[in-house]
Amino acid sequence: MRIRFDEQLDTLNRELIEMGALCEEAIGLSLKSLKHGGLYSKVKAAEGEIDKKERDIESLCLKLLLQQQPVARDLRLISAALKMITDMERIGDQAKDIAEISEYIVASSPAECCEELQKIEAMAKEATAMVTHSVDAFVKRDLELSHRVMEQDDAVDSLFTDVKEALISMIAADRARGGYALDLLMIAKYFERIGDHAVNISEWVEFSLTGIHKGESEL
Repeated sequence: MRIRFDEQLDTLNRELIEMGALCEEAIGLSLKSLKHGGLYSKVKAAEGEIDKKERDIESLCLKLLLQQQPVARDLRLISAALKMITDMERIGDQAKDIAEISEYIVASSPAECCEELQKIEAMAKEATAMVTHSVDAFVKRDLELSHRVMEQDDAVDSLFTDVKEALISMIAADRARGGYALDLLMIAKYFERIGDHAVNISEWVEFSLTGIHKGESEL
């Protein structure tokens, strides 16, 4: 019975890795869309695959809960996976939203190669790495890696603050660029939220390993 259970846990790990890879793909495509446009349909397709993967993983987790009757640490692990896929699904949604706004930006006035855009690109790279590392932390049962993801969020938050202040200054200097600046600000906010979702995933990794989540008592 335990051998079968471990095999299903291995399947769960593979499915989560694949879902994480789809999230990375969606984020990467959404960033390219900001520069060139024309990628919304691909991001939407990736988001659809993420949604499907969420349903598949949810079904697998429910089977593990109902058929294998896990206890203690195994139960925490499965519960954490169920929480993680919710955040990963939202990452897909936000990547699609970024691509949708980017289509409008490129159609109306192509995104300029400005300092703000470079910082948004840096945010996207940091957020993508956070998603990758948070899933790796779960698969490898690596508590230290999950903590590093939480610390990495500070860099994303700092970049978002810089972008926001620069865009506010842009609007103050030239109100005609207000719509462009607000669109970029919305995109930056979505990347900041993707980082937050990666932190959520890492917190569930910590819960799966320690039984403690967000300062709560051990379960």
